[in-house]
Amino acid sequence: MRTSWLFVVAMVGCAELPADDFGIEGPVTATQPGGKEDNAGRSGPLVASNTTATQVWLATNKWEDRDTVSARKAGLAWGESSGLSWDEKFSTWIDSLHIIPGTGYDTYELVTPWGKTMPAPVLECAESQMFLRATFAAWYNLPFMLETAGPEGRIFFGHFGIRTSTAKYQNTPNFAQAYRDYSAYTAAQLAAGWPSDAVLRTRAALGGDDAQAPINEVHIGAYLDEIHLNKRAGHFIVYLLNFLGSANLADTANTYNLKPASMHAGDLLLHRWQKNGIGDAKLVKTVSHDDTGRYTARLMSGSMPRRQSKIYTASASTSYFEEDDTGGPGTNPDGDSYFKLGGGLKRWRVTKNVGGRWTNTWMTSDEDDWIDSTNEAAVTARPAQLGDLLEEVTPARKKTALLAQIDDAREHLLQYPSSCSARERREQAFAGLYALASQLGTTQPELDHEYRRLEDYVFAPLVYTQSKTCCWDSSTAAMAAIIMDYAVKEQANQCVAPTVFKSETGGYARWAAHAATLGRAADWKAWSEDETCAARAVAQDAVAATTAGAFCSIDPPAGPTCAVDGFEPNESPGTAHAVLPGTIYGQMCRGDQDWFSVGVAAGRTLIVHANFSHAAGDLDLVVLAPNGVEAGRSESTTDVETVTIASTVAGNYKIHLYGYAGATNAYSLTIQ
Repeated sequence: MRTSWLFVVAMVGCAELPADDFGIEGPVTATQPGGKEDNAGRSGPLVASNTTATQVWLATNKWEDRDTVSARKAGLAWGESSGLSWDEKFSTWIDSLHIIPGTGYDTYELVTPWGKTMPAPVLECAESQMFLRATFAAWYNLPFMLETAGPEGRIFFGHFGIRTSTAKYQNTPNFAQAYRDYSAYTAAQLAAGWPSDAVLRTRAALGGDDAQAPINEVHIGAYLDEIHLNKRAGHFIVYLLNFLGSANLADTANTYNLKPASMHAGDLLLHRWQKNGIGDAKLVKTVSHDDTGRYTARLMSGSMPRRQSKIYTASASTSYFEEDDTGGPGTNPDGDSYFKLGGGLKRWRVTKNVGGRWTNTWMTSDEDDWIDSTNEAAVTARPAQLGDLLEEVTPARKKTALLAQIDDAREHLLQYPSSCSARERREQAFAGLYALASQLGTTQPELDHEYRRLEDYVFAPLVYTQSKTCCWDSSTAAMAAIIMDYAVKEQANQCVAPTVFKSETGGYARWAAHAATLGRAADWKAWSEDETCAARAVAQDAVAATTAGAFCSIDPPAGPTCAVDGFEPNESPGTAHAVLPGTIYGQMCRGDQDWFSVGVAAGRTLIVHANFSHAAGDLDLVVLAPNGVEAGRSESTTDVETVTIASTVAGNYKIHLYGYAGATNAYSLTIQ
C-alpha cells in the first residue's frame, strides 16, 4: 500500500555552513583522461583515510553483492533472495518507477524504502540522473563517487564526503558532524513524525528556479528532506546538483561508453553538441525485447529551466538514440567532431575498493560491454547500431515523434523564453525532419511552410559561448507573451524578418519598452546571471546558423492574429492542458477558448483567479467538476474572474476560459 507523507515534524538541525554558502571557491570541471585507456580504473582516495568527520554514509554494501544478509532482503522492486546484484537492482528500480501524468506529459513517482510516495522532483537533465543514482546509493549504503577537477586538482564527491586524494576539499562540510542521520529510527518513531532538517529544507539548486511545485515546496532541499532519513545524504546531493553537470557525466571517470546491445534501464544517453555549454542527459527508463531481437526503449529527462522528468514515447526515444550528437559521426556547426565531445550511450561506473583505494570501474559482469573512449570507429558507429537494434520506426512515425519534440521545445520556450537548450533541441528535431523529406515525398521548403511557426524565428538558436541570454534561466511565461506580442505586431502590415529575442546593444530594452506599452512593465524582469556566464559582457548575442528557410521566403501560412501561448491545442475538455497549482500566463486569440485541468484532493478548496485588463477584452471563467458538471462560474465586467469550490470528490477539475463575444486578451491564471 502506498502512503504519501508530505508533513514533517520540525526538529533541531545543526549546520556548519550558512544556507547560502557552499564552501567551494571557484568552479569545478570535468577531469582530463588519465591515459590511453581513457579513465578506466584510475584510482581515487585511500579507503583507509580517516573520514569520520566528512562521512556522508557508510558503504557497508558492495555493488556486486548478491548473497549477503543485506542483499537477500526484499526491496523496492525485487523480492527476497532475488539473486540480483545491487547494480542490477538499480536497473530494476528505474524500470519499476511508476509512470504518472505530469504537467502535459508523463513523468514518474518515487516510492521510498519507508513507504512514502512522492512525485518526481523538479530538476534539470543532469541533475535528474545524479539525483536518482546518489539517492539509491545512499538508501542502500553503497559506495558512491563522482570525480571532478578544481584549481587544486582532482576532487571526489562521494559517500566519504567532498575530498581531494588526501583531505577535505576547501571549506565543504564535515557532513557527519554538521548534520543528523535518523536511519536508525524505528517504525514507531517514524509513525510519530518524520524527522526534519530545517536547514536542508532551505537548500536550493542554483542557477534558476528550483521550486518543487508538485509538493508545494520552495527548494529541492525540502524534497530531499522528505525522502532521506539520513540528512547528510540530502545535503550532499544538493552539492552534486550545484557543482556537477552533464559534462561530468560525459567524463569517463564517472561513466563509460557502452556497447548498444548491452543497454538496460538505468543507463544514460548523453547529447553533447558543443565543447562548452549546453548538453543533454537522458536516462534509459525501460528496455524490452521482441521475438526478433529488436529493442523498445523509453528515455526520460528533466530540463533547464527545471521541470519534472519527462518520459518520452518509444518512437521519440528511438529518434534520440540515432542522433549524431550522441557521439556519432560528423561535426557540429563549430567544426568540432561529435566523437570528441563525449556524448553517447553510457553506463554508470561503480565504485569499488581496488588495491586499497576507492576506484570507479565496472561490474565484473559488464567487463566486455565497455568501449574505450579512444576507439573512434566503435564509438561513432553506435547511433547507427542503435537504429538497427531498436524497433523499426516508419518515416511517418518518425515524423510524428520529431514534431512532438518540436512542440515540446516550443512549449518550453513559451514558458522560459531565454532557454538556449530548447532552441537547440527544436532545431535538432527540424534537422531530423528535413532528413526524412525524401522518404515522406516532400521537400524542406514544403516542410518549413507546413510546420515552421513565427516563434521558431523569434526564438532562433544562439551560439551559447557568445550569448548572455543562454545564462539566463529565470525568464518567465509572462515575458514570452510580451515577446510574442511584439513579434505579431511586427507582421501587422507586411511580412518582415522577425526580431530575434536576444541581447542587443541596448540589452533587452526593446521588449521592456513594449511591456510598458501593454501596461505590463512589472512583468518584464531584468537579465540575471543564473549560471556561470563567460558571455556576461557580450553586448549583442550571436545567432547560430540554421538551414531553415527565411521566414518570408517560405511563404508561411497566415500568421496568428494575436500572440500564441504554450498550451495549445487546448480548445476542448478532451485537450485540456494539465497544470499544477500556481500561476500561468496565456493568450486568448479570436475565436479561441482555453481549457486546463488540475488535480484536486477531496476536502480541499479550489480557488481559480483569471486576471486580465477588462478594457482590452472581456474574459469569462467556468470550472467543471470531475464528472463534467459545472461547479462554478464567473462572468463579471471587472479585471478578475474568480471561482471558489469546496471539493467533495478527488479528481481532475476542468477550467474553461473564453472571450465574451469573441474577445481576445492576455491573461494570468492563478490556481490555489
